[in-house]
Amino acid sequence: MNIKSQKDFFSGLMFIAVGGAFAFGAGNYTIGTGARMGPGYFPLVLGVLLAIIGIAVTFTSMVVETEDGDKIGKFAWKPLFFIISANLVFGACIGGLPVIGLKPLGLIVGIYLLTYIASHAGDEHKFKEVAILATILALLSYVAFIVLLKLQFPVWPAYFTA
Repeated sequence: MNIKSQKDFFSGLMFIAVGGAFAFGAGNYTIGTGARMGPGYFPLVLGVLLAIIGIAVTFTSMVVETEDGDKIGKFAWKPLFFIISANLVFGACIGGLPVIGLKPLGLIVGIYLLTYIASHAGDEHKFKEVAILATILALLSYVAFIVLLKLQFPVWPAYFTA
């Protein structure tokens, strides 16, 4: 077995692992049929499709020649840290942290914090552009999730309500 592209090979393995995990996890739910889909139907189909894509990418990485072998570079810790941190902070804003007594801060504050923290993952950070992006995302998220889908989660900090 001769790997001709390390990036594609390991990306394919990641797709296979994540797809397999989704397909395996879907077994805990009712699958249903194509006509009457259960809650496990979509994760099962998505997982199988992702695993198939992973198999194709892995196979291609061993067959197609690349110029430099697509070596894997050094790990990008800074973007990984900021993106994961942004998502964790957003989750805490939506659900709060009852363990430490933090009430939910709401969707709007969560989106502003998510955007601001995630913007530090790149090489440059322009506060004005981040503020405009966060405002647009907050507005569109409010319209999509609260107005149109009528989802029930806090929009504003719980500290502002009685």
